[in-house]
Amino acid sequence: MFKIYTLSTNETVGFAAHELRKYLRMMMPECGSIDITYDPAATDGFRLGLMQQLGLDVSDVKDTELDDILYIDTDEQGGVIAGDNPRSVLLSVYEFFRQNGCRWLLPGPDGEYIPIENIKPVKYRFATSCRYRGWGTAASHEQAQMLEYIDFTPKIGMNMALIEFTIPYDYYNDYYKHKYNEENRPAEVITPDNVLQWKRQMEAEMGLRGLQFHDVGHGFIADAFGVPADDSPAGAERPRDMVIPPENYKYVAQLDGERKLFKDLSVYTQFCMSNPEARSMFADGVVRYARKHQNVDFLHVWLADGSFNHCECEECKKKIPADWYIMSMNEIDEKLTAEGLSTRIVFIAYTDTMWAPETERLKNPDRFALCFAPITRCYSRTLRSPDMPKPVMAKYKRNGNQHDRAKDLDEHFIYLDEWKKVFNGSIIGFEYHSWAAQVYDLAGISLAKRVNEDVKVYKKFDVDGLIQDGTQRHFFPHGLVVYTYARTMFDTSLSFEEIAEDYFKTAFGKDYKKFYDLLYKIALAMPYQFISRTDAYRRPNFYYDPNMEKSLRSVPAICDELRALIKENYTSTVRLQTVSVRILEKAVDAIEMLSCAFAERCVGNDEKAREIYHKLRLEIGDWERGHERYYDHFLYMSSFKYCFLDDSTDRQKKVDLTDVMYTF
Repeated sequence: MFKIYTLSTNETVGFAAHELRKYLRMMMPECGSIDITYDPAATDGFRLGLMQQLGLDVSDVKDTELDDILYIDTDEQGGVIAGDNPRSVLLSVYEFFRQNGCRWLLPGPDGEYIPIENIKPVKYRFATSCRYRGWGTAASHEQAQMLEYIDFTPKIGMNMALIEFTIPYDYYNDYYKHKYNEENRPAEVITPDNVLQWKRQMEAEMGLRGLQFHDVGHGFIADAFGVPADDSPAGAERPRDMVIPPENYKYVAQLDGERKLFKDLSVYTQFCMSNPEARSMFADGVVRYARKHQNVDFLHVWLADGSFNHCECEECKKKIPADWYIMSMNEIDEKLTAEGLSTRIVFIAYTDTMWAPETERLKNPDRFALCFAPITRCYSRTLRSPDMPKPVMAKYKRNGNQHDRAKDLDEHFIYLDEWKKVFNGSIIGFEYHSWAAQVYDLAGISLAKRVNEDVKVYKKFDVDGLIQDGTQRHFFPHGLVVYTYARTMFDTSLSFEEIAEDYFKTAFGKDYKKFYDLLYKIALAMPYQFISRTDAYRRPNFYYDPNMEKSLRSVPAICDELRALIKENYTSTVRLQTVSVRILEKAVDAIEMLSCAFAERCVGNDEKAREIYHKLRLEIGDWERGHERYYDHFLYMSSFKYCFLDDSTDRQKKVDLTDVMYTF
């Protein structure tokens, strides 16, 4: 009979003990009951606790609260499972089972592979490669799925999450009103109070697992000036019943000589940062929130979303936005210090603040971390090839708020280098692979390879890890992208090939290589670089390219090969494999329809392409009801909307493809 002893009363260590017991009993169903006892002096059985309690060295990490060390020294009867913080103890429990053959590839019970066999000894000590390994909320949310995803997060080695906005109403509303799927699913009503309760529920589940809790991001500006900040861009069609109080118009950014909501959305509206009273109101709002939410590990204090929206008044023009931003950060720090609050603040290099400050500096940099968010990058490559022109940094232009956007990741790193000259603290990358990019990678392989490359390059540029902005339902056609993301950040020495083999072998069984090879053929025939021409910033999507027609017309035959393989593997004794194959079955239907739609689009038959898009929207929308934990219909269809429903496209316009090579 197994025994489990906890060496501390910490709730996350206790939860780790319960997870250890659960999976021991799943692996060995007849092993008998397993008691969990608190006993710091225990010498037998499984002992779970902090490495520091056991006299184990933790000197190889900078901060034992934030950096994870996993320690396992077990035999067939028990041993030590530890970490340098409570979260790391839980991560060590999951790693113990990983090394005993267990895998978690999808959220929920159907996403687990737990072999039935006796446990084997494990000796393992590892400090994870990246400090921040997690995700941020975006796209559309369904609460049960969000809770499953939080449970899934540490099982694949991630350690944190960011919940954007004080009340992330629109992310939930876009799911519950079933946008793009109204014919199949009647709209459901939710309220901000529902969402607030659900956010607190997520916080509690994250706290139980010891996950780093990152909070808010955009929204503090709107809150400070009397406008609710839950009207994110996704909610643009909501009634405009939220207006700025008349006395606060003077604090709003001036554009074209007028102070008003930018694009009628508070989340896009900057404030007049040269106004001392406005900066004070902004800082007071942050401090109020920090005072009430001391469970937050990192409070993200960003400016308004969007670009070309900074104040153009004569005073604001005297400094670039990052200088005014740093002044605000210093005022926030002073007010937090005065209240005795140790809240960590994350400020962001994003759109207009990608340009580092010219004159201002943080007075207390130890409180801060920098979030580096290259939203305008393309995902066709990680870095430019040596034969391409070297990237250069554009000059910031406030006049008309029009300036050049960096396009490549290595171009963005030039801007990051300038930030490093004025800030030497922790840097968190903020990426968008799980937004439209993962939708446009129809085979789910090209972007996974890119993620593996990207994480390693970020590490070389001294970025301490990444937050993945986008959907938490990114398992269509499979979950290789998020699995690669999690495993690479956990251990940057892992190659894409070994991660992909690990995933596909577990998800698809004996024929995994055939599945991979056929999806690879689709990736070549429908290259990401062609499908993703809209990119993250929704530039005009010129798809007129007759040279692509032959390649696109070849996809249905590949889909037929995949269907035959799916039929051979349709029912497996391994539940995870059955679920993976049946998700892929519907994805193959979607891939074939989209290949036909793009084939029509590339020769100018736009109306036919739109018909196929709407047929797909209805068919896959009907399927979504039973598979929503894996597939985000809102994100999928809203992303392809820009490919087929954008009437601004000049279908005969010649496309400049000098930086778009259709290679894998």
